[in-house]
Amino acid sequence: MYPEELVKPMRDQLIDAGFEALYTAEDVDNALAKEGTTLVMVNSVCGCAAGTARPGAIASLGANKTPTNLTTVFAGVEKESTAKAREYMIPFPPSSPAIALFKDGNLVHMLERHHIEGRSAEAIAQNLAAAYDEFC
Repeated sequence: MYPEELVKPMRDQLIDAGFEALYTAEDVDNALAKEGTTLVMVNSVCGCAAGTARPGAIASLGANKTPTNLTTVFAGVEKESTAKAREYMIPFPPSSPAIALFKDGNLVHMLERHHIEGRSAEAIAQNLAAAYDEFC
């Protein structure tokens, strides 16, 4: 577990952009039970989360279409909500950071760490915008 004072600015970066932090398994179940599209950002303290995943996810919100619901869990911090979110992401293995798009509770698009690492925030945003065009 990471200390709260370390992760708070990383969590707040997404919250300030309109993401809802999910802390419990029930929070995740409730978020993914909503109709429409839900983006789940699996946040992380790693450099690729800071350098490309969070900025890319935030930049993607400037697309013509965007998800109905924006949510985030924090790997290594919010174990319960992260584990529950990852259950919904099966068959993909646990990955952090990761960004998943759900439509009516069904996984329709997934960016795993290996899709994020080494790519620019702009490339992440473009990938997500294309998914939004298709599913939102």
